[in-house]
Formats: sequence, C-alpha cells, structure tokens
Amino acid sequence: MEEIEIHTSEINIDQLLKWAGIIDNGAQIKPLLEDKLIKLNGTIVTERRKKVRINDVIAIDGIGCWRIITGEA
Repeated sequence: MEEIEIHTSEINIDQLLKWAGIIDNGAQIKPLLEDKLIKLNGTIVTERRKKVRINDVIAIDGIGCWRIITGEA
C-alpha cells in the first residue's frame, strides 16, 4: 500500500486523485465512479466530492491502494 501525504484535515476525493497524479483531470473520475471501482475504507464511492481524511484508505480496482497520511508536523 502506498501513502499519499496531505496538508489539510480533509480533501475531496476528486481533488486528491488529481493532486496525487492518479488521474490527470476531474473528468477521469466519472467512469471510475460510474463503474464503482473506487472504495473508501472498503465502501464503494459514488460521489466525486466525497471527503477523504487522514488515515483513510482509498482503493481503485485495477489501479492501486493508498493510505492518506498527514504532512503536518
């Protein structure tokens, strides 16, 4: 499992995936959501503005799995 470091207490999942370089633009999340390929802490995500927080785990079928960590000191 890889880690993604964020510097806020929460972030929208579409913004996070763009920021981490997993997707190139916001439009690329739509088919992942429609095909129910994204899971947040084991639950299927269907909304692009779903909040992701520190220690959450995101999994995208066929792509990878990431744990969210804090970049705050």
